[in-house]
Amino acid sequence: MRRLSLWMRAHPMVGDTLLALLLLFLDLLVLLARDNVDDGPQWYVVLPLDIAMTAPVALRRKYPLSTAYLILVLTVPHSALEAGISSATASCVALYTVVVYVGRRQALLYLLAQVVTSLLQMWGGWAPGGWIPLLFIGLIFALCWVLGEFVGARRAYQAEMEARLHLLETERDQAGRIAVAEERGRIARELHDVVAHAVSVIVVQADGASYALKSSPEMAERAVKTISETGRQALTELRRLLQVLRNEEVSGEPRIPQPTAESLADLAGRVRTAGVPVELSIDGSLAELPAGVSLGVYRIVQESLTNTLKHAGRGARARVRVRRTENLVDVEILDDGAGKARALVPAPDLPGGNGVIGMRERAHLFGGILQVGPQPGGGWRVHASFPVRLDP
Repeated sequence: MRRLSLWMRAHPMVGDTLLALLLLFLDLLVLLARDNVDDGPQWYVVLPLDIAMTAPVALRRKYPLSTAYLILVLTVPHSALEAGISSATASCVALYTVVVYVGRRQALLYLLAQVVTSLLQMWGGWAPGGWIPLLFIGLIFALCWVLGEFVGARRAYQAEMEARLHLLETERDQAGRIAVAEERGRIARELHDVVAHAVSVIVVQADGASYALKSSPEMAERAVKTISETGRQALTELRRLLQVLRNEEVSGEPRIPQPTAESLADLAGRVRTAGVPVELSIDGSLAELPAGVSLGVYRIVQESLTNTLKHAGRGARARVRVRRTENLVDVEILDDGAGKARALVPAPDLPGGNGVIGMRERAHLFGGILQVGPQPGGGWRVHASFPVRLDP
């Protein structure tokens, strides 16, 4: 039954055609009854008029205003000949249709035209006179108007709900696209951090191994092992990130944990092995930090030490200081590398390459600040500060 109702709603002209046929059938019954008593106009006059009177009902939703006024015109001869009940019924259906599908203003004009036509018919003797028929017609028209208002309000409500649902779907799609873009940006930063750090360590260790291959085979062997471990770690992280990019289902498989601020000691050890002495100082506990803040601290230190490996030159040293207070995590990375050869002034907001951009985005994402630039006495300084408690 519900399927039939949905199908009828999708094909409204079918229901209107059935209504028109029903009115025509009732008029034919009136015509047959009149022929039996041999009273009134002949059937060949009434039958075409009945068909003309009921046919516009089938098109009432497609052409509501045109069919309404056509019905209004046809009611005059149909009522005058007393050809059936379709003139009164079709007029009520037409008023209801104009209220629902056109609007109140046009419906009011049409109602006035119906009232004037009815009065003219009564005064001209084409319809029964008196107050009772006039009152009955007024009540019928009022009922049709109220019913049209109710159905029109319901249709407007449904249209508004459909518009809201469409808007919600559009907003949901936009939010999804924004989330995907943000996630891809985050993954791009992760890829940069992982690849840049791993490649820098590999290049430095490979250069060291090539120099120490003949003079110190043991040192060359340690460098090769470091290259192997660094490459494996980089491949592991790259596989994880590529799985996210491909949207692969990884449910049921163990996820590789992200590094945290508590992994800074391991990071400093790898950089020392790569040839840059790193002094690590941690004041306060880095446990129970928000996951994003903890990862941001790690990545900023990683990017800074990677830049030291690439740009500071031989003999450079690095110092990492991390201090946690009740409300902040303060991170400072210093090196005394190639900056000695340049007379530069401090530039805390100095723009940098993609690495510096990624660090600044990480800091700003979690309500922190980032300062990057040369030190007055030479070397390079990176300073970041994160709030411990993120705003909801």
